[in-house]
Amino acid sequence: MVSFHFEQDRLRYLIGRSALRTLIGGLSGIAASDVKFEYGAYGKPQLATKGRSCLQFNLSHSADVVLIALARGRAVGIDVEHIRGNVAIISIAARYFSANEYKTLVHLDPALQCSAFFKCWTRKEAYLKARGDGLRVPLDRFEVAFAPEAAPRLTANLDDPAEVARWDLRELDLGENYAAALAVEGTDWKLKCWDWPEAAGGQPMFASPAS
Repeated sequence: MVSFHFEQDRLRYLIGRSALRTLIGGLSGIAASDVKFEYGAYGKPQLATKGRSCLQFNLSHSADVVLIALARGRAVGIDVEHIRGNVAIISIAARYFSANEYKTLVHLDPALQCSAFFKCWTRKEAYLKARGDGLRVPLDRFEVAFAPEAAPRLTANLDDPAEVARWDLRELDLGENYAAALAVEGTDWKLKCWDWPEAAGGQPMFASPAS
């Protein structure tokens, strides 16, 4: 059972799960109430319904935003963070980012550092969530591009260099108050995005493979 300290976090979780079940049900041709989940070795949820294993998904929420990513036949991960100015970004980066990422961050204009930090964090989290590794892979064992002029991408994996060519990273533009990223296995796919009905209080994203 998942427990929450704040009521708003519980509500976001419920909204996200409800939207996820509805979307999966619509794509799979089954009732949302019949959508069942199981969990991998490191906690990543997956469909337990037989015959639906080709549909993969991921969910993230922060503040007032809920994001959902869905893909067929490929791993997918998504992450969103509300950009906050009260986070000790330099000390966190020194502890968790790679040496190159930390160097990139501290050499940026201070006015750009907060946004860049959250871009880096969400891209790293989206990649880990897509892999389904949880915290098994230290954040400093792989690197992502996040400088203002750099396109989002995985630039290095110290344990498996072939990973760089395996994954595609995209930035999701949710406005200046949020950083969000999508990680998808492979490059032959197209991104389609929809806003969930306003009453649901979220913004699902759908990543579909190329036809």
